[in-house]
Amino acid sequence: MDIKEILSKCDHTLLGQTATWQDIKAICDDGIKYSTASVCIPPSYVKQAKDYVGDKLQICTVIGFPNGYNTTAVKVFETKEAIKEGADEIDMVINIGALKEGKLDFVKDEIAQIKQACGDKILKVIIETCLLTDEEKITMCRLVTEAGADYIKTSTGFSTSGATLHDVKLMYDNVGEGVLVKAAGGIKDLKDAEDFINIGASRLGTSRVVKAVKALEK
Repeated sequence: MDIKEILSKCDHTLLGQTATWQDIKAICDDGIKYSTASVCIPPSYVKQAKDYVGDKLQICTVIGFPNGYNTTAVKVFETKEAIKEGADEIDMVINIGALKEGKLDFVKDEIAQIKQACGDKILKVIIETCLLTDEEKITMCRLVTEAGADYIKTSTGFSTSGATLHDVKLMYDNVGEGVLVKAAGGIKDLKDAEDFINIGASRLGTSRVVKAVKALEK
């Protein structure tokens, strides 16, 4: 697979707690240089990053991150604030405890409210696959589809493990028409990236693909 094609599917990501503006600026520069799908950054940097990149790069940020147990009202507020400050795409974390309790209408309604707050912006729904059974993952494929979100996403990268090929294939096979799959967490290199794309991922949340390309250039 062409390296440019892989890069075009990458949300070049920096969500570490110690990230400074200089770190964020550097990944924005990389995102522009390597034509990544977006950069995925903390909400507090969205306005500064959007002012910096303008129309050269899509800005993605995270809502209810990383645990997902904020109230729905807080998540909706976060979403509206992020979009007002220039976010082009939103990645939200579901309320995992609510899913475990079988509160499926609550989980779906929360996603739908956040999608409504997004308007025409892309919404990706993080389900944290490492904490779910396969049955729960399949249920989430249905709820994400019914709620009108654009993507279902494997992981935050902050839990016990990240994306697996098994989970991406399972999600790809069970989402409804028009819903895409994002793999995130633990994507090690270009081969990993290509494997995830080939099995059904349309987006990859990772910082390592750009690092791998830079290493090749040296």
